[in-house]
Amino acid sequence: MQLIGMLDSPYVRRVAICLKLLEIEFEHRAISVFSGFDQFKTINPVVKAPTLVLADDQILMDSSLILEYAAGIAPSGKALLPTEGTARLYALQLNGLALTACEKTVQIVYEQQLRPQEKQHQPWLDRVQGQLLAAYAELEKQLARAGTTLAVIGSAEVSVAVAWSFTQLMLPELISADNHPTLAAFAAQAERHPAFISTPQV
Repeated sequence: MQLIGMLDSPYVRRVAICLKLLEIEFEHRAISVFSGFDQFKTINPVVKAPTLVLADDQILMDSSLILEYAAGIAPSGKALLPTEGTARLYALQLNGLALTACEKTVQIVYEQQLRPQEKQHQPWLDRVQGQLLAAYAELEKQLARAGTTLAVIGSAEVSVAVAWSFTQLMLPELISADNHPTLAAFAAQAERHPAFISTPQV
């Protein structure tokens, strides 16, 4: 099993950390969708990261779908989501907010770094930035209300921490740790976990 993509992608890093937590063996191949486009295309013609290549050369795309597949092949007793009730709903809510934060960060970075400045559309940027701020404000509120700890790490906790670290790497001037103290402390604690340490984003 091979995981294709760069760890500076929050989606690739999310999958890699979760696979480690599930104790699923895999080989990571750091191929960029930009500088390694042609090489990536030979593996997956869609050129989407993360891509998971299975033993029979079948491929899966999209971090959430890959993790859904991984849950089905994980060793007995290993799970990254609560199975029912309020705990499952809460984990799904955190995952949704974290993935939205990743998406909006990527959109801003692409708009600012890949599109020529004279073609950037400020109303669009303002809208996306508002969505990003709202996602992190809601995550801060949810974590502060729940008093979430990392006694157990699942996909929701991974998603939140990976999203925060990614945005801090790419847009530190936009999302302040001072305005999100619970979230910043939560991510810092997660980054000290062995699965995170062995899967650095840079």
